[in-house]
Amino acid sequence: MKTLKYYTKKKRKKRKARNKAWRESISHLKDLYRIYLDNSIPVTAPLALISQIQRSGGSLLSQLFDGHPEIHAHPDELKIGHPKKYNWPDIDLNDSPKKWFEILFEESVLKHSTRGYKTGQKSEKTFPFIFLPSLQIKVFLKYIAAVESITQRDVFDAYMTSYFGAWLNNQNIYGEKKFITAFTPRLAMMEESVESFFEIYPDGRLISVIRDPKNWFPSALRHDDKKRKYEDIVKALTQWKENAQAMLKNRERYKHRVCIIRFENLISDTNSVMRYLADFLAIEFDDILLMPTFNKFPIVANTSFKTEKPGIMISTLSRFKTLTQEELNIIDKITKDTYQGVLEYTAKF
Repeated sequence: MKTLKYYTKKKRKKRKARNKAWRESISHLKDLYRIYLDNSIPVTAPLALISQIQRSGGSLLSQLFDGHPEIHAHPDELKIGHPKKYNWPDIDLNDSPKKWFEILFEESVLKHSTRGYKTGQKSEKTFPFIFLPSLQIKVFLKYIAAVESITQRDVFDAYMTSYFGAWLNNQNIYGEKKFITAFTPRLAMMEESVESFFEIYPDGRLISVIRDPKNWFPSALRHDDKKRKYEDIVKALTQWKENAQAMLKNRERYKHRVCIIRFENLISDTNSVMRYLADFLAIEFDDILLMPTFNKFPIVANTSFKTEKPGIMISTLSRFKTLTQEELNIIDKITKDTYQGVLEYTAKF
């Protein structure tokens, strides 16, 4: 009987210690929350925006910038656009800071923080993305409260500070950063959006990737097999053409702040392209620019076709082989002259 009482007493003592530890851990979490809020790092670097029509290599390029010590790399598509992601958001300084945050907030963090981050629907690998939206809004409001006379740029700086401040397992938060890099498809095709972007970031940069339409079309068609947006080849190539024409307009209007690179060069000569872009952004070349990563972890491509090993997929250069001769002729007829015109303004190595 004494032995039984002894073990019962010991069990109660352990339970009491365990419950105390749980209560203390909750208190520690609150302390951790406060520490992150009090020590958030201001993110005020200009934005280097990657933008062009989908399936052209924007995600890949964004992932190549990930992990560079002089870059804050946004890990997903930048979705601050309003009312759609490719519309540069119009911030009314007469509205409340909470309204600004509501406009800019990216709903995708809710999914990634609960399910993890994946590079595409076909990817089997999931990466932890520890992000606290409740902390993000507090960091945003704290930043705004500290600014005496608010400008449009201050609102975006506050948002970037809050985004990277709420991403708790970001492995590249520290160090002096020269640019934020992020990818938003189609925004560069919208004249008003590009104009608004450069009004906010006169020191910003726009990088657009042009992909051979013969390789672009099969990738776009296969990726969008549910929405059927690119099912009509003529309509699809007309969109590609509008995208290419917008690149020429942006290059002509904003000159040295705009860079156009060829997707085919990015795949076949990654070293030369990334060295060129390092110079374009005035950052030191680093070998991490040669491997697509998420939070410094190597990742596989976000592809419409069979997933390969982590790194650059050379097979993306031969998607045209899936097309018929009739389809190839249609592509030539619609895009050939425009494509050649854009190639004259692409980066040369």
